[in-house]
Amino acid sequence: MRSTFLAWTHVISTYLLAALAGLVTGAGLIIAIGPQNIYVIRQGVSGAYVLPVIAVCVVSDIVLISAGTAGLGALVSAHPSAVAIAEFVGGGYLLVLAALAARRALRPGSGPAHSGSGRTVGLWAALGTALALTWLNPHTYLDTVLTLGSIANSHGGAKWSFTIGACTASLIWFLMLGLGARRMAPVFASARAWRVLDTAIAAVMAALGVMLIAGA
Repeated sequence: MRSTFLAWTHVISTYLLAALAGLVTGAGLIIAIGPQNIYVIRQGVSGAYVLPVIAVCVVSDIVLISAGTAGLGALVSAHPSAVAIAEFVGGGYLLVLAALAARRALRPGSGPAHSGSGRTVGLWAALGTALALTWLNPHTYLDTVLTLGSIANSHGGAKWSFTIGACTASLIWFLMLGLGARRMAPVFASARAWRVLDTAIAAVMAALGVMLIAGA
């Protein structure tokens, strides 16, 4: 009886530790300045479809992390040319977004601060942008499919516990990011504040886009 109890305790602790490792590792990779996080912040501040955008980001992470755990990472590693193409396309898309943010900064009259509700685009456009920023960014695959997938598989039978922990980190982070940014909405009641935010977004997006294209 005692040996059975100890065996179950060992199993439970193994899975819990794997989940905790996934939570910490996932947070370390997900919490970073990137186009996806910047977009969630902007949607949160404007109050435009915050929860749907968060849902897209979290579900995308769950799919990618799970795919990495299931072995997709090896397939991606075997096709470096596909990664190079993704870097070029993703970099070009980020430059387009940088140009749009720069235009909003130069023409604040067209920004959310002057639109009443802050919803300058429709729901599907907002979700489409969130999907593009996630799936066209090659670093997303490096962090989720390759890195987290490889680490998950190193945990053997507890690999899915690690995966659950990493997915939980994504959920917590994007909820904190989007809903936390929403609380900053009063700060962005003026056109000047939006110009500053959009200028920063344009600079970061442009830098990331150039880096991706240069590395393609």
